[in-house]
Amino acid sequence: MSFKIYTKTGDAGQTSLFGGRRLYKHDLRIESYGTVDELNAYVGLLRDNIKDEKVRQLLKAIQDRLFTIGANLASDPEKDLPAPDLKVADIQLLENEMDLMDKKLPPLKNFILPGGHNTVSYCHVARTVCRRAERLIVALAQQEKVAEIVLKYMNRLSDYFFVLARKLSQDLEVEEVVWNPRKVDE
Repeated sequence: MSFKIYTKTGDAGQTSLFGGRRLYKHDLRIESYGTVDELNAYVGLLRDNIKDEKVRQLLKAIQDRLFTIGANLASDPEKDLPAPDLKVADIQLLENEMDLMDKKLPPLKNFILPGGHNTVSYCHVARTVCRRAERLIVALAQQEKVAEIVLKYMNRLSDYFFVLARKLSQDLEVEEVVWNPRKVDE
C-alpha cells in the first residue's frame, strides 16, 4: 500500500486536530504545537553536534517529550481523546540534570550572550525557541484547556538549555560570552 504525505486538505489554509476539528493554520493552538515542532528540530540539530552520549540520550528523551507535548496540543480539547502523557518525573529529570551540571559550573556573575562555539549557540537557539513556544502555550492556556504540566515542563526545559549551554562552554573549553553593557555616558 502506498502512502502519500500530501493530502491537499490544507490547501485552503486549514488543518485538522486529532479528533477532527478543523482550524486555520494561524490558530494559536496550531502555532503552539508548530513551535514545539520547530523546537524539536533544533534539539535534533543540537544533539547531532554533541559527542557526550549521556547528553545525547537526554536530548533524545527531550525530543520524545516534545513530540508528546505536540500530540497533546494537536488534540481537540473538547474531546476526551487518549494522548501520550507527560509525568512529573520528566520535570524532575531536567531539574536533577541542571543541579548536576550547576555543581561543576562557576557561579553566574554576568548575563551570558549566545556564542563562543556553534554547539553553544545551537543550545541558545533551542532555549529561545523553547521560550517562544512557552509564551504561545501560556496564551493558549488562557483560552482553552492545556495541561498545567505542559507549562511547567516547557518552563523548566528552557532553563535546562541555559544551564546546558554553560556546561557545553566549559566542556568545549571556550569562554562564555558575557554581556558588557555600554555605560550611559559613552
